[in-house]
Amino acid sequence: MNKNTVSAKNELFAHFARVAKALASPVRMELLEALAQGERSVDELARAIEIPMANTSHHLQVLRDGGLVSSRRDGIQMIYRLTDEKEVTGIVAGIRRVAEAQLADVDRIVRQVFARRDSVLPVDHRELRRLARSGAVTVIDVRPSNEFAAGHVKGAINVPVAELDRHIKELPRDREIIAYCRGPYCVLAYKAVERLRERGFRARRMEDGFPEWKAAGLPVAHSERPVVTASASRRVEDPPL
Repeated sequence: MNKNTVSAKNELFAHFARVAKALASPVRMELLEALAQGERSVDELARAIEIPMANTSHHLQVLRDGGLVSSRRDGIQMIYRLTDEKEVTGIVAGIRRVAEAQLADVDRIVRQVFARRDSVLPVDHRELRRLARSGAVTVIDVRPSNEFAAGHVKGAINVPVAELDRHIKELPRDREIIAYCRGPYCVLAYKAVERLRERGFRARRMEDGFPEWKAAGLPVAHSERPVVTASASRRVEDPPL
């Protein structure tokens, strides 16, 4: 191998390391999860992950340098989005799978916190589509309404977890309820399922969240309305997934 080839290879690895560096922060991983729900302003992202705007801007610049996010100006605001939803979501999911399989600390947290909170096997994508097509389930998106409007599982209705008690009587009791939110460790779906079971509903979680569903190329929809409540389930048939 000649010197030019070695030099080029080393330079390529240095650029690959920029991507790895951009991912090497729990805050930046959380920002990527937030952006996987849809594009957002710096202010919205700061509120979503509860850190100061200055810190948010710094982390977003690192992510942009690593090629993971891009930005556009809207008036005085900077709006950020994932550069490639499928690829970036896939990278994050790959890191998660390796950590789950190889790191004892991850296994301990999953068992002690998440598995203890809900030991019922979640629904994978294939089973969810089968159940939805047969009319056996109602799918609810428990994320905030702005995230639902930006994109959601086709056929799902929006019942933000903060509004669940207000709309719980409108949900059908003759079908199982499947809840999903931002990702496999998003606590919103866990909270929704706990509350539904307390009220006598049959309820489970989807195995992951909307970003993974979308990255898999499965049917998604968008809504211009600020919120679609559970009452919609009584007015129209859920579109097939």
